[in-house]
Amino acid sequence: MTDSFDPYADYVKARLGEDPHLWAMTLLDELVALGFTGSYPTLTRQIRERDLRPFCGSCAHVTKRPNAVIDHPPGEETQFDWLELPDAPAGWGFPTKRAFLLVGSLPHSGVWRAVISPSMDLPHLLAAMTTQLALLGGVTRDWRFDRMTTVVKAGSSDLNPQFAAFAKHHAVSVIACRPRSGNRKGVVEKNNHTAAQRWWRNLPEDLTLEQAQASVEAFAVRQDLRVRESETGSTTAQVMFTAERLRPLPPVPFPVVIAEERTATRQALIDWRGNRYSVPPELASAKVVVHQRLGAVVIDIATVSGVVIARHRVAEPGLGVTVRDTGHVTALDTIAMASAPPGRPHRRKERIPPGAAAQRAAAVLTGAIEPTATVIDLAAYEQAAKNRNTLR
Repeated sequence: MTDSFDPYADYVKARLGEDPHLWAMTLLDELVALGFTGSYPTLTRQIRERDLRPFCGSCAHVTKRPNAVIDHPPGEETQFDWLELPDAPAGWGFPTKRAFLLVGSLPHSGVWRAVISPSMDLPHLLAAMTTQLALLGGVTRDWRFDRMTTVVKAGSSDLNPQFAAFAKHHAVSVIACRPRSGNRKGVVEKNNHTAAQRWWRNLPEDLTLEQAQASVEAFAVRQDLRVRESETGSTTAQVMFTAERLRPLPPVPFPVVIAEERTATRQALIDWRGNRYSVPPELASAKVVVHQRLGAVVIDIATVSGVVIARHRVAEPGLGVTVRDTGHVTALDTIAMASAPPGRPHRRKERIPPGAAAQRAAAVLTGAIEPTATVIDLAAYEQAAKNRNTLR
């Protein structure tokens, strides 16, 4: 008996030979256009029974190659990586619906800390690392990254100049993993997976950004109690952390400026790190850019064209306080009062019956009274003519 799949077997074998990872559903779309009337289960069964999908050696090199045992002496390196977090709460005020988590891990002990960021650009990377290193309590000899462009120049092995200055400021060496060698920083990759599945997945929607940051810090600290195997037997990451011998942080932070766009409210306020700050009332509902230097106690608020229009001393993040400049308050009150209508606004359900003028007009329409004729008084014209004694 002839198998109805036989005419299509050569095509399927050729296509899967060209692309071993071609989806069966995509292949089914192609076969239907060629006259195939079978179903998706039929196609997958035929591929499996006829062994039509070839082995991909290139991918096996990545996933099934032998892995060397990598020794991680205490205090040797810190592994860093970004974790993208989709569907960030709208209340965080991020420019997109995504947030990013910078995870830093100590491979010897397995201790890790993380910082939430609205962006992965270089200033935010340096700011997040500054906070993260403070959470870890010091620096190791080396920092290990994949080949992200904020660290390594694209197409080269040279460090980004500003990042190189940041590393020099902390007296550390930077190691960039070779392409397709992500297992060299497997510790941070595993911690990324833990953070995504055990912290981010069930994070409540109503948490503020500051509360979410405190939540991930507390979660990471709890992970310090997990059991680790050492040469002397079972222990915990917290116990192994005592042997890390981290070097102290520099006395002053690296000079980098964070810039983020905000939209002022109708009350001429902008949100920044869990507090609100005033701007001139002319910028109510307009976009502004907030600048803050790492370690600085003030923020500068500028127009999108770069003109600084306000400076405030920052409050402790997350307090929910409102910081107003007295000049902004006075100007806002002046503008609000000047733009207010002279009378009170009408209420939606207010009763306003027809007045005298409307009633008279209605009476004219119904014939109840005669319309008033328009009378032109010529006396005014005569007086005007008498006063003109010259011709022009």
